Amino acid sequence: MKILIADDDRMSCTLLRRTLTRLGHEVTETSDGRQAWECFQREMVPLLIVDWMMPFINGLELCRMVRAERRARYTYIIMLTALGGKGSYLEGIDAGADDFITKPFDPDELKARLTVAERILGLHAEMKQLKGLLPVCAYCNRIRDDDESWMRLEKYITRRTDAAFSHGICPDCYESRVRPELAALGVPRT
Repeated sequence: MKILIADDDRMSCTLLRRTLTRLGHEVTETSDGRQAWECFQREMVPLLIVDWMMPFINGLELCRMVRAERRARYTYIIMLTALGGKGSYLEGIDAGADDFITKPFDPDELKARLTVAERILGLHAEMKQLKGLLPVCAYCNRIRDDDESWMRLEKYITRRTDAAFSHGICPDCYESRVRPELAALGVPRT
């Protein structure tokens, strides 16, 4: 998995990168919140491990910025910090972190938390895919709405978007349906 690290502590960052690489992850390091934000803007990052206390943009601000972005794909955030205690934990979670680990981190605990992160990211992807499925009747092409009623596809789409429909006849339907109907009515071929 691609992981972005934002930590200004060189020693901590090196140890974290080595641990993550040994676990098979692709790691990008940044040394402050501004660099992390710029990297986040350039590419899709499924997981961000962020230190709380950094220059320019601190970990809490970075969490808030990532959450305000509202990207189509979710980014899981682990706050990794020397700050401990219930108050810090609650403040980190409130800012948008999904998990909170105090320094120095335990590699086995980090591995377990990454497993949870992968599980949650997988569930997010599955949920997004399921939300994208539209229940359409295979016979009449009507679609089932949220209230379990069935309606024409055009009506369903018109209710949810700014789309407007114009109807025509495709060449295949003209040949297989319209031309035989015209012939049955005695209309000459043109």
